[in-house]
Amino acid sequence: MEHPLDNPIWNALRTGNQSLAIGDELAWVLPRDVGAFAGLADYSPQAFHCLHELSPVGAPTVLFTPEPISLPPGWQLLLHKELLQLVYPHLEVPAVDSSNVVALQEPDVPAMLALTSLTNPGPFLPRTIDFGGYHGIFQDGQLVAMAGQRLQPSPYTEISAVCTHPAYLGRGYGHQLVRYQLGHILAAGNTPFLHVYEDNVPAYALYQKMGFQLRKRLHVYVLEKQAQ
Repeated sequence: MEHPLDNPIWNALRTGNQSLAIGDELAWVLPRDVGAFAGLADYSPQAFHCLHELSPVGAPTVLFTPEPISLPPGWQLLLHKELLQLVYPHLEVPAVDSSNVVALQEPDVPAMLALTSLTNPGPFLPRTIDFGGYHGIFQDGQLVAMAGQRLQPSPYTEISAVCTHPAYLGRGYGHQLVRYQLGHILAAGNTPFLHVYEDNVPAYALYQKMGFQLRKRLHVYVLEKQAQ
């Protein structure tokens, strides 16, 4: 039986993120102001045809696959890269000081967009906050660090958008926020996981130090639908 994390986007849009999903039995997508992720039941021409119908021309579409795939006509490949999938296999997390951690809400979206634009932890759009579970740290009224929850292929929850303003690096904010997210995810009865590029050496080292373990090497594809 396929593991839920082998096809994490598809399984997330069928389970924990189903309220955001648009599609049918072969392809699911998100509203474009939430994210560019797409999940396919398989990588058949029929599934890609359904995805083509759901995708706007000229906008990126992101797939995570367990193995390399061949693209059918109608798509331009913008990026293909290996992605490391890490899982937190422990049932407990060390206590963390949360006195300076605040839940981020709709009025914080401009600050979240500014921080993610500066630090580039991954795509963050005006309604990405709809995934829920975003928390941050402010200094002098400025959002300087944040982390949140994104894909939720039950019973797993992904930690995402971990970033710190360059002027505030070295203060342990990223470590603090990831541990805070770990506590919340475990308390909900789910297993934390995340994705990181292997060449992001500082982040990969931090996650390993915190107890995350490599589960699988996935492939990320960024595609663009071509007009027919």
